[in-house]
Amino acid sequence: MKKALLLVSVLFISVVSTACINKFAVQELNNKAKSYIEQGDYQNAIERLKSSVDLDETVFETHYNLAVAYTQAEDYEKAITSYKKAIELKPDFADAYYSLAVAQENCAADLAKGRLKVNGDLTIVKVSDEELSKMDKLSYNEQTESTIVALMADSVKNYNLYLEKGQNVSDKDEVSEKIKSLIEETESGKYLQTDKVVR
Repeated sequence: MKKALLLVSVLFISVVSTACINKFAVQELNNKAKSYIEQGDYQNAIERLKSSVDLDETVFETHYNLAVAYTQAEDYEKAITSYKKAIELKPDFADAYYSLAVAQENCAADLAKGRLKVNGDLTIVKVSDEELSKMDKLSYNEQTESTIVALMADSVKNYNLYLEKGQNVSDKDEVSEKIKSLIEETESGKYLQTDKVVR
């Protein structure tokens, strides 16, 4: 019986040690990523944060920081996914809803301007400079139009959640005006005007 207890103790100590090592490694990767973000090196920040997620996918800050890095790199689809994961881990953190709304709004704007497009499998990808230079006018397929409308609606929803979760936010009036503006733009179809010339 004593031998069995000793074996269990050793395994427990080993697991605790591994957890401590992982938390230290996660913290180090996050710190390095923060430094890269401050330097504007978003790709290296993203790589560090992805490694951090691989070590421990339960750390809210890692997912949030990864989403911020993706947003800065203008990879909005991945940013949106990462913000949603961060919110899943910490649903009462108001700033995550605001940041998610910004990423959704930016993604919709880039789709509307022709900088992004929706593929047949519904993934969103960047349009190459070469493709952009060949376009005279914007035209949207049905998938792009519905994606823009959905992103705008989700953006409004998340700005509202930001105000709801962060009841004492200092920018309440500004965000409320932003919500009104987005609703008006969506209802009027401003984002879906196809007569804009690209260039």
